[in-house]
Amino acid sequence: MNKNSTKNPRKIKVGKKFIGPEEPVFIIAEIGNNHNGDLNMAKKLIMEAAWIGADAVKFQKRTLSEVFIQDMLSRPQTSSRALGATYGEYRQKLEFNERQLKELRKLAHSLGLIFFVAPFDLKSAAMLNNVRMDAWKIASFDLTHMPLIEYIAQRKQPVFLSTGMAGEDEIDEAVNLILKHNDQLIINHCVSVYPTPDEDLNLGAVETLIKKYSRFPIGYSGHEIGFTPTIVAVSLGAKVIERHFTLDKSLPGPDHATVSLDLAEFSEMIRQIRRIEKAVLDKKIYLHEKEIPHRQKHGKSLVARTAIPAGAKITAKMVCCKSPGYGMKAGLMKKLIGKKAKVDISADTVIKKEDVNW
Repeated sequence: MNKNSTKNPRKIKVGKKFIGPEEPVFIIAEIGNNHNGDLNMAKKLIMEAAWIGADAVKFQKRTLSEVFIQDMLSRPQTSSRALGATYGEYRQKLEFNERQLKELRKLAHSLGLIFFVAPFDLKSAAMLNNVRMDAWKIASFDLTHMPLIEYIAQRKQPVFLSTGMAGEDEIDEAVNLILKHNDQLIINHCVSVYPTPDEDLNLGAVETLIKKYSRFPIGYSGHEIGFTPTIVAVSLGAKVIERHFTLDKSLPGPDHATVSLDLAEFSEMIRQIRRIEKAVLDKKIYLHEKEIPHRQKHGKSLVARTAIPAGAKITAKMVCCKSPGYGMKAGLMKKLIGKKAKVDISADTVIKKEDVNW
């Protein structure tokens, strides 16, 4: 592990936004392949992501001959949700060219969104370098693809690294390679099971990554059904959330129904994230000023159990603890016993410090 990964936490600037300490959780709407190769659908997804409050949109780019062997591309598609007769036809339908991606970037920027794409091969990465994205994404599939990782790191732009399908040594290797060229790194805990059962989410790894790579923001790229575990990741300290986003779960394609959130779900997830990040922001222990009225009403004070005449020596039988809580603290009982009353103290009234000769 690179020693630079264990320094004090820092903020990473992505576009006009910051990720890190004291910043809002950065929320990525992973459009991925959910546009189904339709440019207008991709634009609609971007507009909806902006409307519901996402910070960024992310797509994917593959040069099929560089990513898959021909045997894989030629395999027939048997699913009723497939978009082509073969795997190659299906995957090709999902690819946008440079001009289209620039058009999508322009739209995203006009709506205040960060725009980036995950390349799955070097040829796609070279093309994306011309698109002028705000950041780069290294997908879990390519965490061990060192030539691709090095090319991306050398662009000197923010890098989101997902950790699915890898052990700690492989993650360390990828991190160290990136840090040789670039320290603008965000690491996202990820489990590449689609969808991921609760027992396999391994959310405790978020805290492990925060401790191990304390210098960098740690996020969560989730593939579970629903979003409750995503909210838990935020409470554990995740500063980035990436979730697949769809217009309609009934659309054909592998991700719509299995790992994606629709508009209503994504919107509610964001609302809950914004609520949770406020709830876990303050880590100090103290008496909150808004608690004071309740403490004064329901807290416990030292109260005269019986009437105590002026000059009388106060005994334990003369005192009890009752509400309200604006009098002497109940914890001062032992100090009070043996002192003399300065004034007459009526029965069942709060004892004040000025009522006693100390």
